[in-house]
Amino acid sequence: MVIKKRAIIVQCIIFLLVAGLIGRLIQLQLVSTESFTKRDINLIESSVSQRTQELVIDQGRGRFIDRNKEALTHEYYPTLVLFPFLKNIEWPAEDVAKIVNVSVNELKNEIMDAKKPVIVGGKRPIELTETQMNKINNLQIPGVFAVHRQYELDSEIAEHLIGLIRENSELFQERYPDKSYLPKNTKLGITGLQSTFDEFLLPEGEAKLLYHVAGDGGPLFGIDVKYTAPANPYYPVAIQTTLDKDFQIVAEEILDKHQLKKGGIVLLDIESNDLLAMVSRPTINTSNPFGDESAENQMIMPQFPGSVFKAVIAAAAIENQQISNDRMFNCDLDLYGEGPAEYQHGMLNFYNSFAKSCNYTFAKLAQEMIESDPDVIEKYSEMLGLLGPVGWNGDVFRFQDFKQFPKEYHGRIWADERDKHVAKAIAQTAIGQKDVRVTPLGIANMMATIARGGSKKEVRTVSDVLYKNGTTLFSFSKQEMEGPKIAPYTASRLQELLRGVVTSGTGQRFAQLPYHVAGKSGTAETGKKQGEVTLVNKWFAGYFPFEKPKYALVVVDLEQPGTSSVANTVFNDLVQGIYDLEQEKGPKTID
Repeated sequence: MVIKKRAIIVQCIIFLLVAGLIGRLIQLQLVSTESFTKRDINLIESSVSQRTQELVIDQGRGRFIDRNKEALTHEYYPTLVLFPFLKNIEWPAEDVAKIVNVSVNELKNEIMDAKKPVIVGGKRPIELTETQMNKINNLQIPGVFAVHRQYELDSEIAEHLIGLIRENSELFQERYPDKSYLPKNTKLGITGLQSTFDEFLLPEGEAKLLYHVAGDGGPLFGIDVKYTAPANPYYPVAIQTTLDKDFQIVAEEILDKHQLKKGGIVLLDIESNDLLAMVSRPTINTSNPFGDESAENQMIMPQFPGSVFKAVIAAAAIENQQISNDRMFNCDLDLYGEGPAEYQHGMLNFYNSFAKSCNYTFAKLAQEMIESDPDVIEKYSEMLGLLGPVGWNGDVFRFQDFKQFPKEYHGRIWADERDKHVAKAIAQTAIGQKDVRVTPLGIANMMATIARGGSKKEVRTVSDVLYKNGTTLFSFSKQEMEGPKIAPYTASRLQELLRGVVTSGTGQRFAQLPYHVAGKSGTAETGKKQGEVTLVNKWFAGYFPFEKPKYALVVVDLEQPGTSSVANTVFNDLVQGIYDLEQEKGPKTID
């Protein structure tokens, strides 16, 4: 009886185990096939993925190109793809090798140990011509394909301007609740133009080659390889920026060469007011971009401008007739006229005061003008296109008030209106200190405005959104800035002042450049210290060639000991670099 009872118990246990296994199989095969466990695992997709080998040809996200349609983020190269099952079958390797000009052994070695599809040439793939691609594909060899494959560029170009993309499922659901058909791990733009144009850039889906394998790695359903891609032939789009890739690369190389730690450059085309290059430093810490300030684009953030700001006081003084040819200023006096200046220049007229950057002259003029018009400084700042935001702004389809620089800061002159009645506060403001904050982009726009004779324009950094086939989805027109402008006569006088800085003032080191430069230097105390040394912002802002202005350039070296600043060296080398590029390739043109 005891033995019989034990047998029954064992049989029951076995029955329960078998029933449990059957139940589990039913759950796996029939019930929870698309939502297994709390993590909602799709068992069908997982099973297929285990038996599928694939090669992604295109991630599907749109890309950025420069004004000449050169790639800035990723490029498409015609490449040769071989699938690993080729090593187990006979195929006309000799014909393919002859087309791509490599040996048969070299071609076969590519797949000798391959378990996944391979790009012939590896990290340095063979780049095919269109003729070679057509010849290969016309052979119709299973597992051999010539395709345009997407490759990211070896180095980041204009990283702060173009921005970062990241996977963020929560942000994706918040930003695009109506796009549930896209995977939750779809990459999103989180900074720069990637964020601004994110909705244009979103992928419709990946393009890829795939085939199914058995447990031994051989073809499961024969040797047919499938090509899958989004049905929409117009996507992904390309964002055509106004950048010049050559200028951008030269600017980045020069900043790295001179180890500019914080700051950067802005280069504008004067005629169109298009952005040709923008570099911000420090470089982005891609592993933790928001753990420090490295992801911030310093070129659209407010900075102390120092004496570059004297161009505003000069414009106001010219139009308000505060100067005359015989009026002299005592440039042995300090900013407040209370003691000796650090650099004494004797008695100077207005022209030479600007060239030598005499603080006393511009403090005196500002105080005189504010007595009759307390808002004079901000008025002329706006007339020169300085305060901003100065980036392109308008309506784009259903997007109202679309900004190409959405994170661009406004400039500021006064933090406290009562300071307009305080002599020392006025003096400090007149030389770009106290509470004055403007962006390097705003400074560049001011220089371009002066060079054009007073015409104010918004700064474009994107000209077009292009469909995949090259046709235009949307064009950003060149736009004038609203509001009053300086008179052409005033602009002409400012041009003379800026040129005088280089011929006889603080910018004489630029006199030997192949282009005649006009510009203004600036040094602004930041209130920060490194030990006992006060940190300053060092600027040089100007335009060139003086006779036929083409480029406006701003260089700023932020929060550096004054004696170790590389701002002037960077400006000098960049002007020379642009000249060399133009001599090598011919003058650049804007479409």
